[in-house]
Amino acid sequence: MEADYPEHLLAREPAPPYAGEGPFALWHFSEDPHLDRFLPRAPVANPRARPLVWAVDTRHAPLFWFPRDCPRGCIWPASATTPQDRERFFGQTAANRVHVIEAGWLNRMRDCRLYAYRLPADAFGPHEVGGYWVSGDPVDAIGQVVVDDLIGSHARAGIELRITPSIWPFWRLVANSTVEFSGSRLRNSAPHPDRFG
Repeated sequence: MEADYPEHLLAREPAPPYAGEGPFALWHFSEDPHLDRFLPRAPVANPRARPLVWAVDTRHAPLFWFPRDCPRGCIWPASATTPQDRERFFGQTAANRVHVIEAGWLNRMRDCRLYAYRLPADAFGPHEVGGYWVSGDPVDAIGQVVVDDLIGSHARAGIELRITPSIWPFWRLVANSTVEFSGSRLRNSAPHPDRFG
């Protein structure tokens, strides 16, 4: 565990470190190169929720190395992961983090350029979902980093990126396992008989 990572503030065990991780910082990822101020907003899916500015810490930033609307499933082992699940999900890889996307998103993944906006950590508190941080006040960015090789970023970080026709067979196994996971934009995934809902 990196010495500067505030693990004690998180409600769940954080993901493992990755190669080239760098120091703890807070980030907002966007395909828009012209952001500077972030205003609290309620989620589209829950407009009655408290408006917040969301950020992700460096340890969990790879969860956002994708086009915004790309469905993806990201997994890693935790202390509660059983030996059977370690073997099932990580037995054929040297990576301790695996990210899965659908083949229909591969070209967009290749072409996407992201802008990682660094945000002041002292403006945020930890969210109950580990790795996410929130603020109820407007926040000004204090820096910007271009991320324009998302596949290469995974490779350099030692994170296995898998391409599959449908994410759902994988995701059903994940949802019934003891690995830690993060799933995003799954509503945008390809139709499949194994799909939830």
